[in-house]
Amino acid sequence: MRVSPRRRLGAIATVVVLASSSACTQSGGGRLTVARPARAPSASTSPPTTSSAAAEPSRPLPARFDAAVSPLPAGVAAEMRGTTWQPGCPVPLRELRLLRLRYWGFDGKAHEGPMVVNQAVASRVVSVFRRLFEARFPIQQLHLAVQYLPDQDDPNDTRNYTDGFNCRPVVTARGPRTNWSQHAYGLAIDINPIQNPYVTADGYVRNLHARRYRDRAQRRPGMIHAGNAVVRAFAAIGWRWGGSWRGDKDYMHFSSTGR
Repeated sequence: MRVSPRRRLGAIATVVVLASSSACTQSGGGRLTVARPARAPSASTSPPTTSSAAAEPSRPLPARFDAAVSPLPAGVAAEMRGTTWQPGCPVPLRELRLLRLRYWGFDGKAHEGPMVVNQAVASRVVSVFRRLFEARFPIQQLHLAVQYLPDQDDPNDTRNYTDGFNCRPVVTARGPRTNWSQHAYGLAIDINPIQNPYVTADGYVRNLHARRYRDRAQRRPGMIHAGNAVVRAFAAIGWRWGGSWRGDKDYMHFSSTGR
């Protein structure tokens, strides 16, 4: 389930590209290969700002899938500490991986964005997004998760982030529970939370902008339905969908455990 931020993770676009160690890349051939690390910017390079997180290339991206997997760059790890990761979280930062994934946007163009997941599932998650790209399934925005603060969970939030790791408890439309979410292990991903909301058994949807998508008989861009390309892509790596739960439905949610 989507959450509201305390602050955005800064300089994401820069650190995704300038990963400090060699990264694995995956492109058209479907094979992960080792890429050379990019050179650090010169002293004359302007420092990145928080607005760079959503920066897009000036030229259109090729209409082919591309991905990279790397250990967390120092800048990303520093931004996560105290926000989406804290001491006591069930997974240490060293066991997480930063992904850069190409996807189709709602505008029909190819985009790239970051995601953090557990190292144990990184290559499999890449294969999921390859399938989604091939199916041309639209995603509004890939973005690193933001800190969950219960008292700042704004029902009028318009952000529609597709994200992975976030050290937080399980969050329902009625609020948080006391146990760790699978996101806290880096073993869960939420896709287009506005189009695929958490719906309680009695039909309640917290986010005001997501309520129009409560009726799952609709077929609108970005929505996930039983048996569609998104469900099949995650099923191919053994992950299960929250839209198939009994009672409450978490239509955005996929995890390795089904929880």
